[in-house]
Amino acid sequence: MAPAPAPASTPDPAATRAATPAPAPAFDYAPAPESRAVVDIAPSYGLFIDGEFTEAADGKVFKTVSPSTEEVLSEVAEAGEADVDRAVKAARRAFEKWSALPGAERAKYLFRIARIIQERSRELAVLETLDNGKPIRETRDADLPLVAAHFFYYAGWADKLDHAGYGPDPRPLGVAGQVIPWNFPLLMLAWKIAPALATGNTVVLKPAETTPLSALFFADICRRAGLPKGVVNIVTGDGRAGAALTAHPDVNKVAFTGSTAVGKQIARTVAGTRKKLTLELGGKGANIVFDDAPIDQAVEGIVNGIFFNQGQVCCAGSRLLVQESVHDELLDSLKRRLTTLRLGDPLDKNTDIGAINSAEQLARITALADQGEAEGAERWSPVCELPENGYWFAPTLFTNVTQAHTIARDEIFGPVLSVLTFRTPDEAVAKANNTPYGLSAGIWTEKGSRILAVANKLRAGVIWSNTFNKFDPTSPFGGYKESGFGREGGRHGLEAYLDV
Repeated sequence: MAPAPAPASTPDPAATRAATPAPAPAFDYAPAPESRAVVDIAPSYGLFIDGEFTEAADGKVFKTVSPSTEEVLSEVAEAGEADVDRAVKAARRAFEKWSALPGAERAKYLFRIARIIQERSRELAVLETLDNGKPIRETRDADLPLVAAHFFYYAGWADKLDHAGYGPDPRPLGVAGQVIPWNFPLLMLAWKIAPALATGNTVVLKPAETTPLSALFFADICRRAGLPKGVVNIVTGDGRAGAALTAHPDVNKVAFTGSTAVGKQIARTVAGTRKKLTLELGGKGANIVFDDAPIDQAVEGIVNGIFFNQGQVCCAGSRLLVQESVHDELLDSLKRRLTTLRLGDPLDKNTDIGAINSAEQLARITALADQGEAEGAERWSPVCELPENGYWFAPTLFTNVTQAHTIARDEIFGPVLSVLTFRTPDEAVAKANNTPYGLSAGIWTEKGSRILAVANKLRAGVIWSNTFNKFDPTSPFGGYKESGFGREGGRHGLEAYLDV
């Protein structure tokens, strides 16, 4: 028997599907590269000592390469102990006159430096992106405005030190030896040099060997600003130059930002001396999302917390603690968001994820991610094509992570997120504090009382509420436990450079 025909009023599902237009494809972003021509990179650079660029005493040099292409950008002098000694002596000679200047006069130089940084911010942003690998959007829109803001801010303090809360007429320490990392080369320089100069100290700074160019560009800014010779000296090289600087007997203050292992070594070197020391070291920040948090807003904060600068941030929110009742909903939304991130040329203004800073760092990230998978965590990454040249790692998240997993304990310093769950606020606090580090944390909830209650129990130096990775020169930054000690930024950042 033949089947009865369908009523005329009932549409054929197949015909309906065929008639329904397919969803429009997502728009592709046209390439929008920033021009490299805006910055002139010299084929070679010397050390900046006593107001002049000079070769290393033994003539040694090293190459700095672009992480996104592995192209050699320039050749840079490699400082040895003799060069570090020259730089410290130049800083010591300059200290007497510099520290004797009225604060208002020192402020003029800092204001001048800040204005030149603003005027040349496009050049500096391109240079930082080429040498570091981070997207131009970050160097242009985050790093450079903050660099200038720090110099403006501490210029304002230079003639007000009597009112900073450290007693009448606080005095500078002398020569500051400063060692900075490669993840925020110019911003870390500003965090350290600006308060040191405002308080009347002179400086010898050693940038990271993989990112020396913006510091050397800054040396030229100092010359253009008319800064007296010897007030700022910049020695480039590897860890041996940094060790020579921190151990130098005529350095009065040591400031270091970098790994916990090197920080411990510096602390042992300085122990038993009269040197003042601040350390800003590693972190394993917890980003805590409660069940009443706005999911879309939280997802944006999570992405900013761990994938900003490819996760190469000491205060990155590399541990995501999600309340169980919203775990699936948040994870689905987070995965959708990660599929929209654009990985590629850091000079392209549309790029979200740039290159890893070095082959060494890429190897470390890869090894720890592989270990997480081997230990049973579930690994997920969005589909994305990695460029053939350069150092690249796709944004990655791990689920089914426990506190025993290596990826939940060790600082990876890359675009890798570990997702854990909790049921109660007390469990969230216990898991967040279960780390040798104590640098940062984030709290996502609509209840102000919960923010205050949880923040009061977290052992972290910086706690963000309903946001992440927000910085301001007026706010102090620093950590507890193996994340170091001392504070940089704000009024608190002056104390480290004053004899109080």
